Amino acid sequence: MVAAALSAAAWYYPALPAKVPVHWNMHGEADGFAARSIIWLLGPGLMLVVLLLGYLLPKLSPKRFDIAPFKATFEYFIVVLVALSGYLFVLTLAAMLGRGWPMQQAIPAGLFVVLILLGNPMGKVQPNFYVGIRTPWSLASPKVWRATHRLAGQMMVACGVLGLLAMALGSPPALLVVPGLLWAMVAVLYSLWHYKKLEQSGRLADGS
Repeated sequence: MVAAALSAAAWYYPALPAKVPVHWNMHGEADGFAARSIIWLLGPGLMLVVLLLGYLLPKLSPKRFDIAPFKATFEYFIVVLVALSGYLFVLTLAAMLGRGWPMQQAIPAGLFVVLILLGNPMGKVQPNFYVGIRTPWSLASPKVWRATHRLAGQMMVACGVLGLLAMALGSPPALLVVPGLLWAMVAVLYSLWHYKKLEQSGRLADGS
């Protein structure tokens, strides 16, 4: 994917105007511009950074929070994030060339699809410092971590589907923020509630 982005950037770079759009408001109108050289950072540059982080972060992780037990899931997350960066690059490059899709629809649609893709295996994520719902309460107890991530995964998939459905029904762009953030708010509050529940019932024990 990185190689494809590099090839596309090199192929289309000469055709780009000196100033290109790089940001759009919720109505799909370009309201931010930069020199065309930004294409290298927005596309292959960002994708390569995500890929390198996926390679380096596991090597920096403390042993107690090692990524090895869910390495396949972690690598899947990295691939999805690289693909998301590539998708946003394609949208941006098309807009720079004057052939773009409505950004107020294309960007949220991509984000909702990614929410579904990331939510599906969320329950497999084990305690770590890089991915997942890393609240003080989930990190303090594996029980809370597991329960929180099972709920978070279900919420992410549901909110992703709800967001796509809302788009199909013509929901105003501002309302699309609700399903995009709802899952995170619920997951954080649930981790606190579940921790306190276990603590009060005496089932938290030594944090396990």
